[in-house]
Amino acid sequence: MTNSLDLSTLDYIIFFATLIGAMLVGFIVGRKENTSEDYFLAGRSIRWFGVAGSIFGSNVSANHMIGMLGVGFSIGFAQSHFELGAIAGLLLMCYGFLPVYRKLRVYTLSEFLEHRYDHRSRLMYAIIMVILMAFVQMVPALYIGSRTICELMGNDAIITQANKPDTAASDAQEAKPDDDGKRTIAQIAQPNKVKRSVNMTYYSWFVIALGVIAASYTILGGLKAVVYTDVIQSVLMLIAGIAVALFTFNEIGGWGAMMTFDNAAASSKMNLYLPTNHPQLPWTGVLSGLMFMHCFYWGTNQFIVQRALAATSDREARIGIIAAGFLKLLIPFFAIATGVAAYYLFQNAAEFKGQQIDPDTAFPVLVNTLISPLGMGLVGLIAAGLIGAILSSIDSMMNSAATIITIDVYQRYIKPTASDQEMIRMGRYIIIILMAAAALMAIYVINPNSEANFFLTIADYSNYLTPGLLVAFILGIFWKRGTTNAAFVAILAGVAFSYVVPAVYNSEMSRTEYDLALSEEPDLESVVAGMQIKKFKGLEDVQKMTIEELDTHLDTQVRPAITPLLKTFGPKLNFFHRVVFVIGLTAILYIGISYLEQPDPEKSRITWTDLGGHDPGHLKSLGCIILLSVAIYALLGWLMVSGTLNQVLAGFIAAGWTMAVYLRQVLRSEQPVAADDAHPLQTALELLGESSHRDGQKSRSPIQRILHDERTLAGILAATAMFMMYYFY
Repeated sequence: MTNSLDLSTLDYIIFFATLIGAMLVGFIVGRKENTSEDYFLAGRSIRWFGVAGSIFGSNVSANHMIGMLGVGFSIGFAQSHFELGAIAGLLLMCYGFLPVYRKLRVYTLSEFLEHRYDHRSRLMYAIIMVILMAFVQMVPALYIGSRTICELMGNDAIITQANKPDTAASDAQEAKPDDDGKRTIAQIAQPNKVKRSVNMTYYSWFVIALGVIAASYTILGGLKAVVYTDVIQSVLMLIAGIAVALFTFNEIGGWGAMMTFDNAAASSKMNLYLPTNHPQLPWTGVLSGLMFMHCFYWGTNQFIVQRALAATSDREARIGIIAAGFLKLLIPFFAIATGVAAYYLFQNAAEFKGQQIDPDTAFPVLVNTLISPLGMGLVGLIAAGLIGAILSSIDSMMNSAATIITIDVYQRYIKPTASDQEMIRMGRYIIIILMAAAALMAIYVINPNSEANFFLTIADYSNYLTPGLLVAFILGIFWKRGTTNAAFVAILAGVAFSYVVPAVYNSEMSRTEYDLALSEEPDLESVVAGMQIKKFKGLEDVQKMTIEELDTHLDTQVRPAITPLLKTFGPKLNFFHRVVFVIGLTAILYIGISYLEQPDPEKSRITWTDLGGHDPGHLKSLGCIILLSVAIYALLGWLMVSGTLNQVLAGFIAAGWTMAVYLRQVLRSEQPVAADDAHPLQTALELLGESSHRDGQKSRSPIQRILHDERTLAGILAATAMFMMYYFY
């Protein structure tokens, strides 16, 4: 295995030219930010491609290029639910939340909460979102970027050593079998492998460098600089990700070869749905709790929605969101499936025998092994895409966190009369402070040699704080009866319930004991041989146990403790399931409190129906269609699992129904469009026969409405996602 990159002069030229070019664009487009609206919302002048590129770039950072590939490497294709479910979240933002936000012309989503509820909810949102963006998300972005650069550099940036077993395991491993020839668990379990660790000195300097580069153009240029650099960096990301995917699949022999390896494996990695008791991606969780998480991330997350708030018009914002959705559907193929291919490549290649490859290092190992020897500047281009992905995520979070603190704290509580220049200056100071704090945490708090899937870890930690906020947003936008006290209590209760619910459910049983107890493999020794068992609760000397002693422990202590509930959902509550329980409890609390007091008539008008000019009956009709669609999707799933329908046919039926729902909405709407807002296809469509209204607006025939309305594109996007959810079953 190649231990370090052999960078050519061409690699360096391409790397620095692309990154410096992107930064120069940021400096140039942001040099005339004179008002707070210019600095924080780019003067509301972003076109649809800027919205799409910035949303994609802000979301699809190194977390996806490296983290998603790592989850595909360690768990499998089921990670694609994070992308397929995101389409529902994007479309909910596009047609549910965004019309309300833009009608109110807010800078931050916390402003909406004050309009709908009061200042308490606004402040709680500001506090929670700054914590999430500056620490829960930005710190890991610095970590994964710096760790990956160390892996790519190799040489002195990486320390290679064998994993050292603990003392008890070492003693047990050296012990001789007893008189009956029985071996201990330590003697049976898989041997220690060679472990690659990052050099902390190099890691720390890379953290600082990434922070300084991202902060520089964000401080000087504001959101417009962030958006335009995001667009460039999104292109670089796509090039880098697709290049790594192509070389990986070429090395393994193509998609078909990967599927052959997967079909021959004891446990398939290309299944989209995993058991309900899976520790990380249970199918019941990804179809429920993950969907709620998507609603929060895409519809109520400042650093995502801010891009749509900066669009030149509602239509430009909607088209940009839909375009970002199509880009999202590429990720299961160039990131997650590539991780699966990398797993089988590393498993079957002689040069990787005895090597422990952590999920978060699979990407740089692929680059070092497959692409570095080819030259031609490819590594420079991929490295630029990787660094661009990291910077794209960091700059977006810095700008959004600074926007929230400046607008919701500084202007609201400290200096209400602050001028535009004072607010811009404060925003810049905040970016410097947040970046310094995040860099220190990335260096001194995060373990740079973690073996966990950091992508799932971030998702877990983030959703301890957000369920109450989501309840306040959804019920506040779609239900007039919600009250100010209900929202404030729900936001706080959501955090509390996130800690209480797992404490009530979780058992003291370890996951290893649970898996061993439920294993259907008759030969327990073969199961143990494929694991690294360290210790069980109350059994410090587990390494010295024989297989017979272990089996007795499982029979007497573990199996009797596995209740039907634990057997279904696991010994510890998965965070997707936790979100479902917490959302349910919080919503009940919100509704109960709302019915105990009278709502404010003025605040009750800040809803989707009133601000959007919709008939309340239209909302009920949409709700019925959504419930009917869920029932149809569930029926198709049952027919597919039972073998009545194959995956392709079920997928086409689901996609067809989804498309029909969107086209129904397009054809039922009578929305004349002014001539100056005509679509580029309008000239051609006039040949199909339009009639003019007295007010100068134009009505369209059904065909024209289908071709012009962006909801047709939204339907194609949703239908494609639904097809994939059945096809990759």
